[in-house]
Amino acid sequence: MGTERFKVRVTKDHLVFCCGHFISYEGHQCERLHGHNYRAAVEVEGPLAADYYVFDFVALKARTRAITDELDHHMLLATRNPVIVLEEAGAGIRVFYKDREWLFPRGDCVLLPIENTTAELIARYIAGRLLESLQSHHGFVPEVLRVEVEENVGQSATVEWTP
Repeated sequence: MGTERFKVRVTKDHLVFCCGHFISYEGHQCERLHGHNYRAAVEVEGPLAADYYVFDFVALKARTRAITDELDHHMLLATRNPVIVLEEAGAGIRVFYKDREWLFPRGDCVLLPIENTTAELIARYIAGRLLESLQSHHGFVPEVLRVEVEENVGQSATVEWTP
């Protein structure tokens, strides 16, 4: 008999998060401020547990939604970008890129420990947070974890994590 592999995947309308962002690219340019209605999809692979699940769909959706809800309706700012500088300014975050400057209310921003707010790195951020959540709340470590972040129909990035 061959080898069986099982995976579960969730992507729902409630895994949509609307955010503002901009990225630096080609080392010397910076996009204009804009936003997306992102959609996340999560897939986990592993053996069937004693209850014949890889992992419970309801729990996977809930853990993913908790993370995407934190991002929803915020300005995403990368704290590790080498050319975009962030500075706390009273109740705001001042952002600098060359001769450009923005000031955002601190409560409207999510500071992400990533190099750029690309779909790839947002997917990696969500995957890391989800992995921690699955381990700490459920004692579950998937054999494979995939997170896809779609920033527009037909335009997405996926990260895959394996132990």
